[in-house]
Amino acid sequence: MAPSSSTEPGPEATPSLAAAPSAAAALPVLRLKPGAQKRLVRGYPWAYSNEIEMDAETRGVPAGGLVRLADSRGEALGTALFNRRPLIAARLMSRRSDVSVDRDFLAARLARALEIRERLFDRPFYRLCHAEADGLPGTVIDRFGPTLVIQVNTAGMAQLLPDLLAALDRLLEPETVVLRNDSPARELEGLALEVEVVKGSLDGASELVENGARYLADLRAGQKTGWFYDQRDNRALVGRLSAGLQGGRVLDAYSYTGGFAIQAALAGAQEVVAVDRSEAALELAAEAAQLNGVDARCRFVRAEVFADLAERARAGDRFELVVVDPPAFVKTKRDLPQGLKGYRKLLRLAALAVQPGGLLVAASCSHHVDVAAYSEQLRRGLQDAGREGRILYQRGAGPDHPLHPFLPETVYLKLLAVAVD
Repeated sequence: MAPSSSTEPGPEATPSLAAAPSAAAALPVLRLKPGAQKRLVRGYPWAYSNEIEMDAETRGVPAGGLVRLADSRGEALGTALFNRRPLIAARLMSRRSDVSVDRDFLAARLARALEIRERLFDRPFYRLCHAEADGLPGTVIDRFGPTLVIQVNTAGMAQLLPDLLAALDRLLEPETVVLRNDSPARELEGLALEVEVVKGSLDGASELVENGARYLADLRAGQKTGWFYDQRDNRALVGRLSAGLQGGRVLDAYSYTGGFAIQAALAGAQEVVAVDRSEAALELAAEAAQLNGVDARCRFVRAEVFADLAERARAGDRFELVVVDPPAFVKTKRDLPQGLKGYRKLLRLAALAVQPGGLLVAASCSHHVDVAAYSEQLRRGLQDAGREGRILYQRGAGPDHPLHPFLPETVYLKLLAVAVD
């Protein structure tokens, strides 16, 4: 796609505010406090509310409005989306102050994101846009063939949603578009929670293909956008590990719709037990097992995972491979002490379910828990279980969930594969 005149210019020097053209000059100027520009100059894309001079003009900017960001002396820092309600108040859209953030601008960002994904994947099933890392703050777009699922978690991108939808129509011509705007993160921005099909229709579950397996996702009511593409490579790893079991047993705890379970069964596991508390998710997992011809070797158990693992420990029920992929135990920093205790307990129970000489694959999606802290809970969990082990793999999210190089704190997914003695 040839960029129009309103797409983002190249990397030449950013002009001062005085040199900005009239279209950009019409935007309100948001000034930072003295010294607050240092991180942004180094590449950080956010400014916090306590770093911004809250004068009358700033207070008058509507939630999600576009602004020209400047340092305390008036030197331009770029074009940003501003909402004074949350702690992250300004989110850079461009390092330039003379850019028009419009339909063409968004189409150029999406085209770049699509180009990257098409190099990585041969089927249209992936995360197309991963928020700041793809230049669209707080916005995720997952692609399920002809269907797109969009989640917009910032007021600024909510203001730009009509242009975003038009840009996606231009780029991909999707048959169906679902807005999964039901994330609690929207409440921090003052946005309502809602789910809406804004194009086409959605009847029942949608099929996707990943690592050669067929799965079903509930795009309207399933967790997040209905599927977790971030675990794609880790599910493939579980398949490879299962292939080496020579027909052993696999336990998939917090199975959701069977992502890990189906891979294990396809790889040749003799028996796969998938445990989750959601009956709806397990029904989709069972349907996926049938689609892949492995239903005879899969069993789906509706239960609370902690209680199920504790009962298996009492009964001495052990598996050659155990997978635990729970929802986030730590949603805020206040939850950290209790959440770490939860991970330690879960990892102890999971280790008890592993046959000596078997494998434990354990994941955490809590971004407030870093790799070091999670590894420490693994060590303590193994110790509590009276087991020893060695970490074989330390993994994160797949490449369609890229990391913004100046936002390392947004790393969230951690997965450890452990050989348990």
